[in-house]
Order: sequence, then C-alpha cells, then structure tokens
Amino acid sequence: MKITLQDGSSRDISAGQTVGSALSAFGLKSQSGILAARVNGRTVDLSSALVEDAEIVPLHFDSAEGREVYRHSSTHIMAQAVKEVFPSAQLTIGPALEDGFFYDFAFERPFTPEDLEKIEARAKEIIKRALPVKRAEWPKQEAVQFFQDRGESYKVELIQGLADGQTISVYSQGEFTDLCRGPHLPTTGHIGAFKLLNTAGAYWRGDERNPMLQRIYGTSFPTQAELDAHLARLEEIKRRDHRKVGKELDLISIQDEIGPGLVLWHPKGATIRLLIENFWRDQHIQNGYELVYSPHVARLDLWKTSGHVDYYRDNMFAPMKVENSEYQLKPMNCPFHIMIYKSHLRSYRDLPIRYGELGTVYRYERTGVLHGLLRVRGFTQDDAHLFCRPDQIESEVSQVLDFTFFILGTFGFTEFEVYLSTKPEKSVGSEERWAQATSALEAALKGRGVAYQVDPGEGVFYGPKIDIKIKDALGRSWQCSTIQVDFNNPERFALSYIGEDGKVHQPIMIHRALMGSIERFFGILIEHFGGAFPTWLAPIQALVMSITDNQRPYIAEVVTQLKAAGFRAEADLRNEKIGLKIREAEKAKVPFMFVVGDREVQSGTLAIRGRSGANLGSMTVAGALDLLRADLKPTGSNRQALTQ
Repeated sequence: MKITLQDGSSRDISAGQTVGSALSAFGLKSQSGILAARVNGRTVDLSSALVEDAEIVPLHFDSAEGREVYRHSSTHIMAQAVKEVFPSAQLTIGPALEDGFFYDFAFERPFTPEDLEKIEARAKEIIKRALPVKRAEWPKQEAVQFFQDRGESYKVELIQGLADGQTISVYSQGEFTDLCRGPHLPTTGHIGAFKLLNTAGAYWRGDERNPMLQRIYGTSFPTQAELDAHLARLEEIKRRDHRKVGKELDLISIQDEIGPGLVLWHPKGATIRLLIENFWRDQHIQNGYELVYSPHVARLDLWKTSGHVDYYRDNMFAPMKVENSEYQLKPMNCPFHIMIYKSHLRSYRDLPIRYGELGTVYRYERTGVLHGLLRVRGFTQDDAHLFCRPDQIESEVSQVLDFTFFILGTFGFTEFEVYLSTKPEKSVGSEERWAQATSALEAALKGRGVAYQVDPGEGVFYGPKIDIKIKDALGRSWQCSTIQVDFNNPERFALSYIGEDGKVHQPIMIHRALMGSIERFFGILIEHFGGAFPTWLAPIQALVMSITDNQRPYIAEVVTQLKAAGFRAEADLRNEKIGLKIREAEKAKVPFMFVVGDREVQSGTLAIRGRSGANLGSMTVAGALDLLRADLKPTGSNRQALTQ
C-alpha cells in the first residue's frame, strides 16, 4: 500500500497501519506538533487505520482544520470536567469556533464564576493526566442504551434522530465518553494552554420553545504566550465593543420602550450616518447609478410574486390589514426596483440600468440573535439592482468590484477575503445560464486581479454570487459586500427588453450591496476605529476650550471661522479647569482640541492638542485650518467630496 505526502515523497507500508505510524515512517511524529491528518481529502484521527493507497496531509495548529480538531478536543475536556465537578449536568453539544469553543449543558441553575474556576481547574488536571483518546463505533441501539443508562437524554434524542442502521461513533478519554463524529487529538495531554471565558444561556437546538441550557465558552492554544496574546486581544475587543463605545460617545441607543433591534440615532451618530450616506449618494451618482426611493410597505401580493411569502416568511413581520387588503413591511427592496424597471418598455440600448437606494427594511429576527447594531430588526441597506443583458454581466460585475474596493478602502479597510459561490443543489434556471453567469463572475475577478476562493454549492438558489469579507484593525473578518446574479426575479415578474433583433428578451438582474447595511457597517466602523473616527467622519472635528471667561469673545470668532470653512467645531466655555476639559475631550475622541488663554487671545493664536495627547504647538487660526484640511483625507485616494 502506497502512502504519499504533499511534497511527493512516498512509502510503501502494510495495510492496517495507523495514520500516525505511517507518518512516523516519514520521520514525522505527533510530538512535532501534528494533531491529525487529512487522508484522501478527509480529516481523520492519527489512530485511524489505513486500508488503501492514500495521500496524507499532516495537520498542525497553524491550519484551520488543525485548530478545529484542537478546539473540539478541548470541548470534550471541558465536558469531562463539568461531569466530574457537577455529575447531574447533562451533555448536549459542543462545537469548535474560530477562536475557541463552547459546550451546552442542561443544569438546574446558571453556572457562576466560581463554578467556572472549579471546572477550569479540573480541566487542567485532565490535561495533565494525558488520557488516551479512543474512538469506537456502535450500533444505534447500543448507543441509545449506553446514554439512557447514564441519564443523558439529550444525547439519546440526537442519536434517535439519526437514520436506522447508521453506525454511531463515540470518543472516550478515561471514564468519560461522548457522542462525536471526531476527529480528536491523540491524548488530552496534547492541549497546551486552556482557559474558560464566560457563560451564557442558549436554547436547545436554538429554538426558544425548547429548554434553556447553560453554555460555557472557552479557548485553548499550544502555548501560554499565545493564550495570553489572545486574552489581551479579547480585552481590546471588549474595550472597542460598539454597544459600549456607542453609549459612551452618545452615538446610538436601543431602548426597551421602543423595542429590541430598533435603533435610535442620537445627534452625533446621526451626523456620522449623514456623512456616510452623502458620500454614498455622491459616489453612486458619479458611477452611473440612478437613485430611487421606495415605500416601507406594499401589498402582500407583491411579496407573493417575489417568492418572499413562500421562501422568507419566517423572517418577515406579520402582515397588516388595511381597507380589506393585506400589507407587508418590506424585508427587501428588490421588488420595488423591479417595478420601477417594469414601468417602461425597455430596449437593449437602455441597458444596463442601475438603481441605487438607501432603503430601510424590516426583518423579524429572534430576540436571542439580536446584537447591538450588528443584528437588528430595522436597518437600511445600501442597496442597488442592476438590470443588464447577459453579455454585460462581466463588465458590470467588474465595475462593481472596483466600486466596492474603493468604498471600503475609503473607510480604512484594505484587507479582504473574496469568495465565489457556485450553484447549490436546489436552484432555478438552466445549466446554461448558471454556467454563463458563473463564468462571467470568475472572469471579472480574474480581470481585476482579485484573489478569491471558490465556495462550491453556496450560491443562492437564483444565481451565483461573490461575497467580500473585510478585515478590521483587530484582524476579524466581517461579511459586508455581496454581488448576486439573479435569474429568478426577472422571470417571476416577467421583465423584458427589446433586443437588437427586435425580439423580446429577459434581462439579468444583479443584486449588490457594498456595505451591507448602514447599521451593521457603522457598528463595524466603531469597533475598527475604537470610536476614534478619522477626522472626516468625526461628529466634532475641533473643540475650542476656554481657560477663563475672558476668552469668550475670541473663541466665538474662532468657532465662526472654523464653521465658515466647513468644519464641525464647538466651544467648551464651561467654568471648569482646563485639565478636566481636555480629559473629557480626549475621552470623547475629538480629533483636535484648541486651547485658548489670555496669551492666545493677545497673540491671535491657538494652543493645539491632538486626541492622543500630543502637543501640536501654537499656531494662528489660518494655520489651524490648514492642519484640519491636511487631516481630512480619508484612507482611500483623493476624495474631494469628503472634505466638506
């Protein structure tokens, strides 16, 4: 039996050897950091037996697959610790996450911080035991009986939901056994550094009608240094949390009296939103879009035609009855743009047509998934729909890609992950159309030199798509931009244009969002900048402060000049010590502070400080204006529209 590694090296081994022993034949051992392996494309334990020729890829912690095995093994260690400390707790599920893991337990009460300390201490003991991790496969009924005997009703429910005759895999470490597909680390001792983080409530199977469970989050790393760096990063994430910063800076609020997931924009937050929206509108007009507006409700029949009633009902608010007709709060803007297109006879010469709208939509999100600005019930999409001929798809998508990277770059995002999602199992439209659209998307990406990954079968049912994730200052990825080709809606709404041949043809529709939604994008911006927005976005760009009442007339003149030049300036004339005023301005993350005492009044100058605490010296009002103008440039290339 032949075993081959990625570098092309190969060995002949006897059938039945484990993956670990096969790697040892190449001089590779688990002690060298190998956690598991990919064998002929499937991730398996090192203890798995080899029965045929195989290509083996060793997996380390530096790979996503390796980290998943590492963190999932950590969940079992945590679950074992919980069962040893609190035997009455019932096991449910415990997946690995990108940066850690969690496990849900059925327990008579919420876990306390003191409980977590006990569980973590026991988990570290289990790691020290270096218990071998063993896989076994049982018949379904044997697995049911095993977990029934141990009072693990949730595990029994999971097993009973599997097909009859299916072999059930379990993993054991010491006296602990759990239902699991695997794979796992060879021993519990392979975990280096382990930390439990916090607890939360979670419904069984994510359904609010089911019992509430206790979820414990944790993380693990090969070394303590890596864990410490991660914990420091988590603290920085907490410090930047948009909900916390949004409240501290008086930007937004979500109030119970109004309803969960419904955002109030306070004056400072509204100022930033207006700047974003004005920039968005100006740039869309410059890039050949026509701006439209649409109502917040429409007859239910419109949503039946679009398919939303059939396919999206669970995410829509209940219809309302008006004058014997049912109306629906809009979950999307698409049907309105379609109806605008349909209002005229179109020619091939008219295409492409690009409609853009900052349209507020409403979606029924469960209370448990709402999260500040990142998951809300009412939000404004930076929406656009392009109607084009099939031969125009590539050029339109190419332009959208350029436009997307420009917009995102202007707001300080320079790192991207791009995915091309192809035809799913359930889809509409001919194979020919899917192939044509997918090829056009791929050609656009290649033509623009955009690195991308193919996400097989993850397109939407009506067409392939491109998704763009941005990376923030903390290295986190956020899904914002999407470009989707749609065959379905043009057919549902019987859209048409007269072709060059004089015959009726069906246009292609492209759905496109650059920021996703204003609310979510703003939440990301807050965390990206930690509330310290670049000067062009800051709600107050300069704060002029008095030392005594003597400077009031001079400060009034300075503020008038700053505002006349187009800057957002305010005066702090309170009868407070200047040190307090400066500290509060720094806390409010005002880009520039202009301090005025008697000396500045006499010399016609300003003592200037930056929000980082830097003393920028003394300069005239004209010099201060030049300083502000120089700092107005956004991250992207020259954008004159942003400076006003």
